[in-house]
Amino acid sequence: MAAPSPTPLLKDELDIVIPTIRNLDFLEMWRPFFEQYHLIIVQDGDPSKTINVPQGFDYELYNRNDINRILGPKASCISFKDSACRCFGYMVSKKKYIYTIDDDCFVAKDPSGKEINALEQHIKNLLSPSTPLFFNTLYDPYRDGADFVRGYPFSMREGVPTAVSHGLWLNIPDYDAPTQLVKPRERNTRYVDAVMTIPKGTLFPMCGMNLGFDRELIGPAMYFGLMGDGQPIGRYDDMWAGWCIKVICDHLGLGVKTGLPYIWHSKASNPFVNLKKEYKGIYWQEEMIPFFQAATLPKECTTVQQCYLELSKQVKAKLGKIDEYFIKLSDAMVTWIEAWDELNPAGGAAAAAVDVKAKK
Repeated sequence: MAAPSPTPLLKDELDIVIPTIRNLDFLEMWRPFFEQYHLIIVQDGDPSKTINVPQGFDYELYNRNDINRILGPKASCISFKDSACRCFGYMVSKKKYIYTIDDDCFVAKDPSGKEINALEQHIKNLLSPSTPLFFNTLYDPYRDGADFVRGYPFSMREGVPTAVSHGLWLNIPDYDAPTQLVKPRERNTRYVDAVMTIPKGTLFPMCGMNLGFDRELIGPAMYFGLMGDGQPIGRYDDMWAGWCIKVICDHLGLGVKTGLPYIWHSKASNPFVNLKKEYKGIYWQEEMIPFFQAATLPKECTTVQQCYLELSKQVKAKLGKIDEYFIKLSDAMVTWIEAWDELNPAGGAAAAAVDVKAKK
């Protein structure tokens, strides 16, 4: 396996967050790429179960008891028995950047057979600007061998800061249960060598299994909602966060990229179990998505926290009519921000104001 560079990019500025219920043997495959970074492992399920982490990794591990101890009554906003618990890792991190990956994701290979350093590509995405205001037909204009095409306004070529890098997956597709059921043998074998900025005003289905983001720019909005145990819905955690962050990024002038890097998604979840978790969401998304498409934030909202609290009010007022769950979710969104600001006092409402020139 190829050795990483002696000092990897952003070594001291990035945490890798992993939600899990099992031993983390999958890290062995990622060792050349992850070993020099700090890991935050969020253990879901039974806190008395011991999770084994391969030797040589620098990590901290939190279980449900730790979450309850650290957050007290506010721990109610962190999902239980659902991978949405990962967002607790975003909250306790003290780094500028986050990369999160699922424990059934392995190192993929590009068409030439070379192993893909997914983390390095996410970092490259996050450190280069985004172009949400005008689409470049050569996709990412900042990549080697590319540029802005004829007719692209020069006033927009500086771009905007990138808040989110959304990576993709080979092998097992990220499908909902009905699609899984009708295409049980389908595998994603198509490697598209491209990164693009998602245009302003366009929503997307965010997948949390291979995701990087700038915690200082968008962290307080990366809440994966109330899912799993005791909730009427599951498997919408990352998508909920994705819709929220996109509305806020559009408002604050931040960018979201999707495309490279790919990881190898190794395990298909049970479509019948998934259907039970998703079926209300499949109905509700027909109203949730128009809600986010129409959502606007007042110009007085200049920080991520202010935007998120305003969005929570709109969720309660408009989606609360669909089901009481959304009233509960809206309250949890407020609790999440309160807990975030308690654990991140320096990153409170004032410090979270977006300064496009401020770079650590």
